[in-house]
Amino acid sequence: MKTSKIVFVSLIISSFFLMSMGYTLSNEWVVPEKYKNMKNPYADSDDDYGSELYELHCASCHGDEGYGDGKKAETLETAMRELGSEEVQAQTDGELYYKSIIGRDEMSSFEKKINDEEERWLIINYLRTLEE
Repeated sequence: MKTSKIVFVSLIISSFFLMSMGYTLSNEWVVPEKYKNMKNPYADSDDDYGSELYELHCASCHGDEGYGDGKKAETLETAMRELGSEEVQAQTDGELYYKSIIGRDEMSSFEKKINDEEERWLIINYLRTLEE
């Protein structure tokens, strides 16, 4: 009885700790309001550099066409989503920015790798071209 009580209390403490660190028990990706409402200052840019940046930073996992079939994709535990899918394309630019640049878990943060704000948004612009 005492052992089960210790295990139960440990599970509760662990759950609270994980939740306080930003994890959820579901696979839902919670994007802070600050990012959901971000506006893309380069949304009207016709700069093709975003495709080059995507190839450099994203294609190894997400694949050349955004199908989630990049060389590294099969080594990941997280299921890859097709970047051109309705589910992905329905997200705001700010949500895509947060998920692409801030990241979480196996989706690495690119805050240090892509420190130029315009380049970050050009990748988001390129993701919009993958719409099916």
